[in-house]
Amino acid sequence: MSFSKIILAVTALLGLLLAGLIGWFVYSIRADVEHKKSDEYITVEKGLAPDSIIDLLSKEGVIADPAIAKIYIRVTGRSARLQAGDYKFKSPISLGDVIDELEKGKLQTKKITIPEGWTRFEIAKRLASNLNSEPPMDEKAVLYLMNDTTKIADIDPKAENLEGYLYPTTYEFPLDATPEQAIERMVSQFKKTWKPEYSQKAAALGRTNHEIVTIASLIENESKFPEERRIVSSVIYNRLSNNMALGIDATNVYIAKLLGRWDGTINKSDIEVNHPYNTRKIAGLPPGPISSASESSIEAALNPASTKYLYYVLNVRKNDGSHNFYESAAEFEKGKAEYQRWLAQERGK
Repeated sequence: MSFSKIILAVTALLGLLLAGLIGWFVYSIRADVEHKKSDEYITVEKGLAPDSIIDLLSKEGVIADPAIAKIYIRVTGRSARLQAGDYKFKSPISLGDVIDELEKGKLQTKKITIPEGWTRFEIAKRLASNLNSEPPMDEKAVLYLMNDTTKIADIDPKAENLEGYLYPTTYEFPLDATPEQAIERMVSQFKKTWKPEYSQKAAALGRTNHEIVTIASLIENESKFPEERRIVSSVIYNRLSNNMALGIDATNVYIAKLLGRWDGTINKSDIEVNHPYNTRKIAGLPPGPISSASESSIEAALNPASTKYLYYVLNVRKNDGSHNFYESAAEFEKGKAEYQRWLAQERGK
């Protein structure tokens, strides 16, 4: 065999070996590895060197071949992008996916949901029971923090507390988050939701931002259907225009919560009480919001439907929480009577 043929054969063999090595390398990166730590957090401390991170995950069984992993992060230039954090790695998981996760940098968090329509009283209770602080804070202490309105002064300079400005959604907080930090985050989320054009629209309606947030909180409590909220909004505006009391029971519930006597039922004393929030007795809007409203309710408050409706009552035939709407008191009384018959039957069951 000539020398040139030997060179060609050796070159071909080396090419095959290289191709095989590359193929094996790629396979090692993409192959899923099963491990037993999928339900546990693995903490990568700040300042840990890339090779030490690989060794840690290899020891935990998440990475099968630390040598391959170290070569991979060097060849791809990803070693400088690995971050400290608290990680939960699914099982099975490939080396490539492990490195992807390490580039994100994750800390253990705690999820806290603030439902739409909650008052600051419910929110304070949830924050006090789910977040730590030093010294520890109870519900009353968290409520006190909600009297600081400096962060919403640009939207509502007359607000007396943060009722209506703690945006309702599900939050992820660091494990060491304090109630004060959580409140700041919720106010920040409200301000992100409140678009600049909302203030312009409020002014065009002849309303202050404070009044819009108040109307939105009423709508939130009256209807759970986004498609119905603009109609509820129209009823509120129509009654205000006619100098009629709004008669919204949610304000009587709010009074009971303000007075610390809410027991889950609207009592006669809650309806008859002389109080600025009693929309059964006083025409016009209550002094302020009665809960946290969703963006859907805020937009409904800014964009009421064009109707002549003055009344509404639960649609007992659908029995899904939706309402029937009426222009006249006579129509409303018929609907109300049907609702009361249905209510009596439900209570008798």
